[in-house]
Amino acid sequence: MKIKHILIVSIVGILAIVMNGCSSANKKESITIGSKNYTENIILAHLMADVIEDQTDLKVERKLNLGGSNVAWKALLSNDIQMYPEYTGTIVSNYYQEKTGNAEETLQKTKELLKKDHLVFGEPFGFNNTYTLAVKKETVDKYQLKTFSDLAKVSNQLILGSEFEFLDRPDGYPGLEKVYDMAFKNVKGMDHGIMYRSLTDNSVDVIDAYSTDGQIKLNNLTVLEDDKSFFPPYHAGPLVRQDILTKYPQIAQALNKLQDKLDEGTMQELNAKVDSEGLKEQKVAHDFLKDKGIIK
Repeated sequence: MKIKHILIVSIVGILAIVMNGCSSANKKESITIGSKNYTENIILAHLMADVIEDQTDLKVERKLNLGGSNVAWKALLSNDIQMYPEYTGTIVSNYYQEKTGNAEETLQKTKELLKKDHLVFGEPFGFNNTYTLAVKKETVDKYQLKTFSDLAKVSNQLILGSEFEFLDRPDGYPGLEKVYDMAFKNVKGMDHGIMYRSLTDNSVDVIDAYSTDGQIKLNNLTVLEDDKSFFPPYHAGPLVRQDILTKYPQIAQALNKLQDKLDEGTMQELNAKVDSEGLKEQKVAHDFLKDKGIIK
């Protein structure tokens, strides 16, 4: 009986080891993708996550809607996330406080600057989402506005509604004040999603906006011309830790499927599906990839 008992215990132990080994073998390795706290960046993060899951054996954890640019950047540097969607102008002017150039110069400078932090900016998605200033048609007609310079002349009569981080970024309001000599009657900081409502209900007269915002078209707003070319190029692409690309080179191959797949008009349409039609960012991203034949 004693020998029989020992044999049973041994068999159970062996089975446990085998089962545990099988479980470990079947368990997918995972990476984490983050995003900032607005529609477009969340959609882009889902595009990245879906294409990686479709093209590789990796499991993707999604830590989305983290906060503003600096929150996402710090999460990447601390390895809380391994990648997120970012923009060339933001990297050069906001994170490294360097001067930008044209689109190609800014892209090359982005890649060079990131090397010191062991980060990689992948192939761009194909669109430039630059900052701009938007106003209602009535404001355009009242003050005869076409350019930022026109706006600067009457800025002391107007209220600016601005994202909180835009108020502090060197490529945001501080730079605009200096380059265009703008001095608004009042400046109200707010979340991105509230700005358009504040403009349409006349709580503010001008807002900072992204050129690909779906709400621009939805609310029939006028985008003013940056006649002194203050805002740099903001071409979007995946920002990834070098160590994760070294460990999983298949990630770069997967993300390359998104290269040049989006233009400004397409991105504006995708944003509008969320902001005006009420669809979820994940569904919008997944449907786009399916429609384009990028994923199965």
